[in-house]
Amino acid sequence: MTYSVKELFYTLQGEGAKTGRAAVFCRFSGCNLWSGLEKDRQKTVCPFCDTDFVGTDGEGGGKFKTTGQLCDAIISAWPANTDAKELVVPYVVFTGGEPLLQLDTELIEQLHEAGFEVGVESNGTIAAPEGIDWLCVSPKRLDDLKQRTGQELKLLYPLPDLPPEKFESLEFEHFFLQAVDDSNAKNNLQAVVNYCLEHPQWRISLQTHKLLGLK
Repeated sequence: MTYSVKELFYTLQGEGAKTGRAAVFCRFSGCNLWSGLEKDRQKTVCPFCDTDFVGTDGEGGGKFKTTGQLCDAIISAWPANTDAKELVVPYVVFTGGEPLLQLDTELIEQLHEAGFEVGVESNGTIAAPEGIDWLCVSPKRLDDLKQRTGQELKLLYPLPDLPPEKFESLEFEHFFLQAVDDSNAKNNLQAVVNYCLEHPQWRISLQTHKLLGLK
């Protein structure tokens, strides 16, 4: 299998329960909800998307013809001189676009053999393969949500077709609301604060990588 990767880089996780954790981010090209082209933005269920997942021309991106090649690139992106490295578990996050269009058990297994913990950020429309250590599902619509279990559910708010109460019965360990980052972002953030205060099952997820100027 050839993997198409938009970008691959080392940074800090910026959102959700793993905020602040060092990680290699592997952003796969492609999504099943949007082409990524501006001409199609208003046709998608997520016109607010702020991610470039088209092509393979980003930092560390490219076509990886084998699982081993991509695994080696991920290993190389993790710093070799980590202090107390025997106490630190290397972490890779697969994102997109939609990473489950490409992520497979062979890649997961090879990364486990290399000592990595594997995280995934998915829109939930594709059932996840076995072996993922941390699965964050961020639904963009409810009618075709196939992945209904995981460690973290992260819902953008407020969206008229995605009321949080529709997701509260799903089997996740953590429930996060994240303000829609559009022209009404300040009011959206206040709406998230208000909702979390009224419904303490939910917690706020901030995009701290943007606040810190990270990728």
